[in-house]
Amino acid sequence: MSIFPLRPLRHQTDEQLMAQAAAGSDAAFEELYRRYARRLKGFFFMQLGGDEELAADATHDVFLRAYEARSRYREGSNVGTWLFTIAYNICKNHYRSNAYEAELLASLDAEPVSDQQIEVEMDAAQLDEALERVLSELPPPLHQIFSLHYQEEAEIVGIPEGTVKSRLHKTMNIIRKKLKGYKVKS
Repeated sequence: MSIFPLRPLRHQTDEQLMAQAAAGSDAAFEELYRRYARRLKGFFFMQLGGDEELAADATHDVFLRAYEARSRYREGSNVGTWLFTIAYNICKNHYRSNAYEAELLASLDAEPVSDQQIEVEMDAAQLDEALERVLSELPPPLHQIFSLHYQEEAEIVGIPEGTVKSRLHKTMNIIRKKLKGYKVKS
C-alpha cells in the first residue's frame, strides 16, 4: 500500500509531488517539470539576454539540480520558491562568470540618485510599448530585479531588502529618464 494519495498527479500539490519525488517517483518529478518548465524558461529568456538556447539549457540545469537535491528538499517549503531560488543562483553564476554584474552594480552604486519625480503622460498603450522597450534595454541584473519585484516572489533574490529597494529606485530612475518625453492623454 502506497503512503501517497491515489489522486492523479495533476491534482496534487507541488509539495505532495516533491515528497513523492524525494521518495523516488520520477512521474511526480515529471509533473513538477510540466508545471514549472515554461515559467522558468521565460524567466531565463528575460534574464539571460533573450537567448532561447541558453534559456533552455538553464531550465534543464534547474531541474537537474533539483532532481539531484530532491532528497534534501525541506518538506513544507514552497516548491516554486525553491526552484526559482535555484534559477536565480544560476543567473547569478552566469553574471559572475562574465564579470558583468560586479562592474555594473559598482557603477550604479557610484551614480548619484535624483529624488526628482518625472511625470510620464501618454496613452496607456504607448506607455506599455515604451516600457517594454526600455525594460529590454536594461542590463540583465537590473531587468532581473525589476522583474522579480513585479512578477515573481521577491524572497528568492537572497540579498538584503534595503539593497533591493535601492536598486529598484535606481532602476526606476533610469526608466523615468528614458520615458520622460512621453505624455499621458487625459
